[in-house]
This record gives sequence, C-alpha cells and structure tokens, in this order.
Amino acid sequence: MKQVELDSFDRRILDHLQQDGRISNQQLAEQVGLSPAACWRRVRALEEKGAIESYAARLNPQVLGQALSVFALVSLQRHNIDSTAEFEQQVMTYPEVLQCFAVTGNADFVLRVVVPDMPSYDRFLNEKIFTLQGIAQVHSNFALREIKNTQNLPL
Repeated sequence: MKQVELDSFDRRILDHLQQDGRISNQQLAEQVGLSPAACWRRVRALEEKGAIESYAARLNPQVLGQALSVFALVSLQRHNIDSTAEFEQQVMTYPEVLQCFAVTGNADFVLRVVVPDMPSYDRFLNEKIFTLQGIAQVHSNFALREIKNTQNLPL
C-alpha cells in the first residue's frame, strides 16, 4: 500500500481521532483549526486513502472476564509456505488470539492470547494449538500487569 503524505492538519486530525474516535466533526474541526466542512472532507480523504482503517470501541478485558493475557511464542517443525499458511489460516479463526505476528528469532510466531483464566488457556492450547499440524513447541509468557497498551501511532 502506498504511503500517504500528511500535512500538519492531517496529523492533528489523526491524533485527535486516535484519542477519541467518537468526537463530533464540529468538535474535531474546532480542535484542529478548520471549518467543519474542510475537516469533514479531510477525514473522508484520509479514510479513502486507507490512513484510517476503521473505528472501534476499546473494551476492558478485566471487566468482561478476559483477564489473563498470554504471549505465546510458537515454533513450527517445518518452514515452508504450506505449513505457515495453514497455521496462519487456523489462527485467524481463533477469537482468543487478538494479535499474531510472524517473527524472527527463537520462534516463528508470537500470539497475543486473551482468556478468562489458566484452565481456559490450557484448553486453548490442547484443543486448538496442539491439534495443528507441524507445531514444534510453544513457550507461554504470562502478563503480570499491563504497563502500556495502545494502538495509537506516533504522528
């Protein structure tokens, strides 16, 4: 995807939207120093160019009973297109997996998994991950506390 050129207004718009995706166009325009019509046109252009992918509510995992956060480092037995594609396709279907990255280093993939508790994570491993073909090993790192968790990009 082509990189989008941003001016100072675009950066301020994106910064404010990252902080509050529900801000009204009127409020956003006032915050960035544009007329509401000009602000609306810029937001639409940023959406059309792909700079803004979507809008979403950020949920509290503890309040919703999903308090255990695990970083699972998964290594595959073989490294070929078929084995990695199969793993990636399966992981995409698991709601417990919030993020999955193909990485370099001691593992092939890092998964961010959120579940209610340790027995749930044990079931997740045994019923989903360990049933996949070609899994060599999984190292689990449990989050003790959250220090920083943001999706906001530095602009």
